[in-house]
Amino acid sequence: MNANEKPQHCGVIAVVGAPNAGKSTLVNALVGQKVAITSPKAQTTRTRVLGIAIEDQTQLVLVDTPGIFQPSRRLDRAMVQAAWGGTQDADLIALVVDGRAGLGPKMEPILEGLATRPEAKWLILNKVDIAAKDKLLALTSKLHERVPFAEIFFVSAATGDGLPELRTAMMAAMPEGPWHFPADQVSDATDRLLATEITREQLYHQLHDELPYQSAVETEQYKEREDGSVEIHQQILVARPTQRGIILGKGGQRLKEIGSKARAELAALLGCKVHLYLHVKVKEGWDEDRQVWRDIGMDWVE
Repeated sequence: MNANEKPQHCGVIAVVGAPNAGKSTLVNALVGQKVAITSPKAQTTRTRVLGIAIEDQTQLVLVDTPGIFQPSRRLDRAMVQAAWGGTQDADLIALVVDGRAGLGPKMEPILEGLATRPEAKWLILNKVDIAAKDKLLALTSKLHERVPFAEIFFVSAATGDGLPELRTAMMAAMPEGPWHFPADQVSDATDRLLATEITREQLYHQLHDELPYQSAVETEQYKEREDGSVEIHQQILVARPTQRGIILGKGGQRLKEIGSKARAELAALLGCKVHLYLHVKVKEGWDEDRQVWRDIGMDWVE
């Protein structure tokens, strides 16, 4: 580096919070493009996802983590473990709170866990565009009593309110040091994993009640064709034949719609034509199968 060059800065911010607080929407907005799937349903994110943003000589690595909640299944425990694991080696931890939800029992394990963490902690009140202002101020005061937050921000990840100021503050907080990733990289997810997640996102958007939580998507084959297009073969795993029927829909129409929406989004994200082939497989106890966990990018927990 010569005397006229500015030094590089790089740091890691772990984004944590309760399910459905808007963490993934926030990370996507700060990065400037989609790196994590989103849905109105809670617990959409199952594994940690890195989103990478750059401004001038600063690289910001955002760790989008699963929502923290009281786990009941092995899969739930893995998600919560992944959430806290995502905070390891972070330069600061950003707690995202749904400004409408208030300080309920779901927040207790998160606040207890954060209170003993040595990292700097920021509070981000999200969805402030649809939250009552007086309740927001009261909520902020209660949260600050529980955890000493170094900074507090009011934002709407959906509308963009407050995000430029938050992004600028995050960039300014990053320590001096070399970048962790190349300048053109926006996520650590492979295209294969991205394809898996985009199809799973459609399950959350198009299916109701508990079915999205009782299913998984495996990408069996991902290959580039000579014409530059991508061919993807995926199977959607469910535990019971009745669940398979729901996903297929009458005459297979629901599965076709899931595939159509996923294919269109993947083509836009990958910048090429996508040939997506989906089938639904009944695999009882898939959520207790180590190989399935490995295929969907999750770490096994005892």
